[in-house]
Amino acid sequence: MKALKKYLDKIKPNFEEGGKLHWLYSTYDAFETFLFVPNTTSKTGVHIHDARDSKRTMIIVILALVPALLVGMYNVGLQHYMAIGQDVTLLTQFVYGLIAMLPLIVVSYVVGLGIEFAMAQVKKEEVAEGYLVSGMLIPMIVPIDTPLWMVAVAVAFSVIFAKEVFGGTGYNIFNVALIARAFLFFSYPTKMSGDQVWVRTTDTFGMGGGTVIDGYSGATPLGQIATTDAGGFGEFAFRGITGQSLSISDMFFGFIPGSVGEVSTFAILLGALILIATGVGSWKTMLSVFLGGLVATLLVNSFAQNAMMEMPVYYHFLLGGFAFGAVFMATDPVTSARTEKGKWIFGFFIGLLAVAIRVFNPGYPEGMMLAILFMNAFAPLIDFYVIDANIKRRAKRAAAANAIQQQ
Repeated sequence: MKALKKYLDKIKPNFEEGGKLHWLYSTYDAFETFLFVPNTTSKTGVHIHDARDSKRTMIIVILALVPALLVGMYNVGLQHYMAIGQDVTLLTQFVYGLIAMLPLIVVSYVVGLGIEFAMAQVKKEEVAEGYLVSGMLIPMIVPIDTPLWMVAVAVAFSVIFAKEVFGGTGYNIFNVALIARAFLFFSYPTKMSGDQVWVRTTDTFGMGGGTVIDGYSGATPLGQIATTDAGGFGEFAFRGITGQSLSISDMFFGFIPGSVGEVSTFAILLGALILIATGVGSWKTMLSVFLGGLVATLLVNSFAQNAMMEMPVYYHFLLGGFAFGAVFMATDPVTSARTEKGKWIFGFFIGLLAVAIRVFNPGYPEGMMLAILFMNAFAPLIDFYVIDANIKRRAKRAAAANAIQQQ
């Protein structure tokens, strides 16, 4: 690493003002600060010297995403070979999912970081590090069969219109990854819903294929219960793509149709532990999302009229993007509430709205995306009133103290 540092220091004058590559300084600075902690410090104002900068924080989030990513890639292969009726090894299943996932990740980062680098060069600013996480989140929350050109368009739209127009990292109102998914959902609904988009059945990579077996269905469990005509939850049964019954353990560990990042609640919880232990993610926001979902489910269960309304709360937590949204989306430090009390309010309403959207909108059973985006818009308002209430409370306390002294 010392040799690499010496090499970077040696070529740095070429990228500084007056150097022949000065117009690429933002690009050089991005790579240098990604590899090494910057040695620049604030000259004025309040500041803290800390070895963990924003890039290191983003890397911790990426590490927290790894368990869900690995389980999700294995599940892609598992669902594929179940759909075509072949029995293969665990390694083959994982490798298939890895190869299927890599193009999505590459397109996401190439397009997103390309725009970030271009904007930084034009504005002569440092390259923002926020997309390090968004670039991984986007492939993890879209169907595995999403065409690459759609991913590229969605990434470009989200980075430009949900981030750069607001001023870049730290100024965006809405979660960039969720804007990409929302763009895909409303622009190309047939590629974001239905039975066929969540399970890759084609033999794209020459790793063995065949005819899709009879009775195949790639619908997610939430999609199944949202469209069922069962009179109640007791008459309904979640089914896998071959018609087999899905158990609670299947849902918990992630052996069900769905997007790569959202299927395994177990892996998501491992990521949550990493975020909480490192202080990167707020446990208050995470917990309050689940509390909101619990309250909403209990209320809906009390006057249930169909299977979706009767569904127990633990199914809401295990299925769809509820857990993933609570851990990795709701805790986004830019678009979520920042005050301590605000985090409780912000998360609670996300959980409440997510269940409400699932239950009362059968055409859109996955409500986590809309719930988080809706509350992103209210996060600044929540923080404002929390701070305003604290100011008024302190003013009253000060006035009471003064009155006692005067007596």
